[in-house]
Amino acid sequence: MNGTGAATSGRESGAAVVDFVLVGALLTMFFVSIIQLALILHVRNTLIDAAASGARHGTLADRSADDARYRTGELIGTALNADFARNIETREVVFQGLRTLEVTVRAPLPVIGLIGPRGGLEVTGHAAITG
Repeated sequence: MNGTGAATSGRESGAAVVDFVLVGALLTMFFVSIIQLALILHVRNTLIDAAASGARHGTLADRSADDARYRTGELIGTALNADFARNIETREVVFQGLRTLEVTVRAPLPVIGLIGPRGGLEVTGHAAITG
C-alpha cells in the first residue's frame, strides 16, 4: 500500500458511524410518526364509537339526552382518559330526514402521545328517536 490509501481510510474511518446515526435517527422519526398517526386514528375511532353508543343509549324509551351525555363520558373515560370527555354536547336535530339525537364530542387532538391542543378533534354520533 502506498501512503495515499492509508490517508483515505483514515479520513473515512468514522463515516460508517455517522451514516448509522443519521439513518437511524431518520428511521426512528419515521417509526414514531407512524405510531403517532395510529394513536390519532385510535382516539378518533374511539370517540366516534362512544358518541354513537351514547346517542343510541339516550334514545331508549326510558332515557334522555342527559343519559346520553353521561354514557358517552363514561365510555370515553374508560377507553381513553377523562380529559377527552370534558366537552360533550347533546341536541335533537333532523338528520337525513329523521328526528335524531346528536352527541358531539370535542376533545384534544393527540399530537405528542395523548397531549395536544384542546378542541382539535370534533366527532358526532347520531341515533334515531323513535316514538
